[in-house]
Amino acid sequence: MYLIRSYVDELKNILDKLSQEQVEQVLAVLHEARMANQQVFIFGNGGSASTASHFVCDLGKNTRVQGVPNFRVIGLIDNIALFSALANDDGYENVFLNQLIDHVQPGDVVVAISTSGNSMNVVNAVQFARSVGARTISFTGFDSGQLGSLVDVDLHVSSHSIEHVEDVHLVLEHLITRGLRELAMQYVLQGSSITNLAEISVDDGEPSLD
Repeated sequence: MYLIRSYVDELKNILDKLSQEQVEQVLAVLHEARMANQQVFIFGNGGSASTASHFVCDLGKNTRVQGVPNFRVIGLIDNIALFSALANDDGYENVFLNQLIDHVQPGDVVVAISTSGNSMNVVNAVQFARSVGARTISFTGFDSGQLGSLVDVDLHVSSHSIEHVEDVHLVLEHLITRGLRELAMQYVLQGSSITNLAEISVDDGEPSLD
């Protein structure tokens, strides 16, 4: 069927265009936050909310390595009672901002996921995070919208297909999760901090020195 081959071919093309440098920057920021025991906040709307929740799960569980701190990661979309109360009383555009106000500190990391980059609740939260000295990361698609120019690192997916953007965002969170686990394993083996995934080589799933 043409649709199937066309969809898969376009997905391959998009993956080939991903910036390795941007992924490495995200790995460095998150690894540093982990080692400094700083918090990570993740959020998004719709399908991006699902990706955010998945990312929270993976960072909290699948990056654990004995000898390094566990991630202190919080999903701002996972408490539906709080989320709906804030949306009802303070406006949907403030549901993430008003959660960050209570918790985010300088040096923490805020990860915002938005295919368009123009969701106002996401943009408002990132603007506040920057104002208090938090580091900011976005996962975007389309033309990155307002969000892409606000953050420290924008993981941009070069596509105007919402399905493809969301596909690749999930690939990216899995790649980042694996990279962070391997950074932690190499840290334990070498006994020193590593912030660049390029310094790691992996054979059969186990870390080894170059």
